[in-house]
Amino acid sequence: MRVIRKGSQRKGKSYILKRPFVVATFAMTVDGKVTTRNFTPVDFTSREDKLHLFRQRALADAVVIGHTSLRRDNVRLGIPSELQKARIKRRQTQAPIRVIVSGKGNIDSQLKVFQSDISPIVIFSTRRMPRKYQLTLSKKATLHLSDGKHVDLAAMLQTLRKEYGVRTVACEGGPTLFRSLLEHDLVDQLNLTVAPYMFGGANAPTLTGLSKDFLPASVHCHLVDMRVVGEECFLTYRIKR
Repeated sequence: MRVIRKGSQRKGKSYILKRPFVVATFAMTVDGKVTTRNFTPVDFTSREDKLHLFRQRALADAVVIGHTSLRRDNVRLGIPSELQKARIKRRQTQAPIRVIVSGKGNIDSQLKVFQSDISPIVIFSTRRMPRKYQLTLSKKATLHLSDGKHVDLAAMLQTLRKEYGVRTVACEGGPTLFRSLLEHDLVDQLNLTVAPYMFGGANAPTLTGLSKDFLPASVHCHLVDMRVVGEECFLTYRIKR
């Protein structure tokens, strides 16, 4: 695998490249919570919602997840065999590229995502990633390490498009990553499942995390689809620009 170190990107006409279409998929309670105050994995949605997540993942060329959510949920980011077959029929790869975003880069190489070879793994982090993690993770994934304290999400998407041919990205959280994408106007579609529960509590994160600050600008969503299955409501929004 490779370790790719990049300096600061110059902004200007040469910097503006086409990026992938970004689709975020989340489930939340009626009162807008995506997990509990302890950020523990919460199984509050139906089998239909889980299948819905797999279907959305299977449509994408890459699936992106933040390190905190990956560590908490410890998922492989794979898809069921029938969806793999459907992708091959569509002349796609067997499964989407798996992309991990982490500012610090302290990623446990024993997580389940590294125990499966269903698709390549690409990690976007910074030079803050400790050397020992670089050495271990570079054996399991391609590392893109940049300057700065945080990952430049716009540059990340452009890299996915230019170097990996990614046209559609499935973002699966967490709320901190989703909020950052929103703040930089990098979300195109939101798939939202509303589950029939209420958690309450100011310390349980909402769709945009725990920050008390407003977004830099209001995000206007256009409802393009709605369906009810059992007691859950599945909503699809396009982000207006």
